[in-house]
Amino acid sequence: MGFLEIHHLSKTYYSPEGRPHRALDDVSLEVDPGEFAAVLGPSGCGKSTLLRLIGGLDHDYAGRIQMPASRLGMIFQEPRLLPWMTAVDNVRFALAAHGGEARRHAAAWLARVGLAASNSAYPYQLSIGMQQRVALARAFAVAPQLLLMDEPFSALDVQTRSLMENELLGLWAASSASVVFVTHDLEEAISLSDRVFVITAGPGTVKSNYEIDLPRPRNVAEIRFEPRFIEIYEEIWKDLKDEVFVSYERQKHTGAA
Repeated sequence: MGFLEIHHLSKTYYSPEGRPHRALDDVSLEVDPGEFAAVLGPSGCGKSTLLRLIGGLDHDYAGRIQMPASRLGMIFQEPRLLPWMTAVDNVRFALAAHGGEARRHAAAWLARVGLAASNSAYPYQLSIGMQQRVALARAFAVAPQLLLMDEPFSALDVQTRSLMENELLGLWAASSASVVFVTHDLEEAISLSDRVFVITAGPGTVKSNYEIDLPRPRNVAEIRFEPRFIEIYEEIWKDLKDEVFVSYERQKHTGAA
């Protein structure tokens, strides 16, 4: 039995005029305890919607989402830091406890992501990469059993992105968290994950899933040159490319994502 089980999950949105838009259709998947799973698909396939449903940010759906009562961490495409709080207070804000002990715990997590000298900095004083490090510290500081990540590195340059991906893998390896990581980047999905779920162009459903049998620990900048990585890439791309084409053609003709 998986740590996270999703059974026949569907989600429909309605326009102000009452027109339905099916975002997800009959999604079923499982994520094992401690597993790093990527949800991969083209723009508009419902990946972020799926993450919001898992995270309890939306309760209007058909189907079932089953997991133990658990501590959730969530990281979005934007860091979503509170601008009036310092870095250490942004991390401390996520903790149930307050006071000096919570502040020391928050500061320790900032140190773990390389921001020991930035405790008192406000978000506007930090680069986007540093802000995402604060978001990482905040998510891991609560000792999550399930960590949900929605394309958290998409706004970063290539070099910073690789560094952050390796940072993430190190933090995850030292935890017992299961991870659901949304991305449209096939290389990123393979580099990070134990399993990759391919989602169809909207309405999204699970087209296939792949076990990623690359050894750990991994360096995401180097693993991409391994022959096995290239084999996995070619295998998944054969499955993914039709969905990317459908999404692209839809955007061309309708202007919709």
